[in-house]
Amino acid sequence: MSRIGKMPIAVPAGVTVDIAENNHVTVKGPKGSLERTLPAEMKISLEDGTLKVERPNDEKKSRALHGLTRSLLNNMVVGVTEGYKKVLEINGVGYRAAKQGKKLTLTLGYSHPVEMDDPDGIETKVVDNKIEVEGIDKEKVGQYAAVIREKRPPEPYKGKGIKYIDEVIRRKVGKTGKK
Repeated sequence: MSRIGKMPIAVPAGVTVDIAENNHVTVKGPKGSLERTLPAEMKISLEDGTLKVERPNDEKKSRALHGLTRSLLNNMVVGVTEGYKKVLEINGVGYRAAKQGKKLTLTLGYSHPVEMDDPDGIETKVVDNKIEVEGIDKEKVGQYAAVIREKRPPEPYKGKGIKYIDEVIRRKVGKTGKK
């Protein structure tokens, strides 16, 4: 039995879950609403404030989809109640970020500033040398944070670039002079 798949999901007060045909699930909460079509083989049931996911058999595909379906549902419920947040840090002399309306402008040592528009449902904030990416969809928040980091990933010698706040950069020793 899947350890993750068999755990029930508690639906907090103020959150409504609608399960339509073909497992099209809509979750509405205080922060907004999310909808997604989950694998049709899984049986999703809502009973007195808890969501449960059951699999039809013990085939390999069903076992794989069991935990995935439960995790996707849980991410939707957490997203509409608390939301998700990723924090990126900019290190390097002259590397800066600025926010103007829905446009994020990054100065990263290129000959031009890198301008990015916030996608729908995602909000970015610039505080000191940190960029905060917030939203209700875990997948979109993580993807947009990865796209921002990709503009100048951290390098191993001086640690310059954009990194996640909890990321550890493995440093390398620079070259030494030969005599």
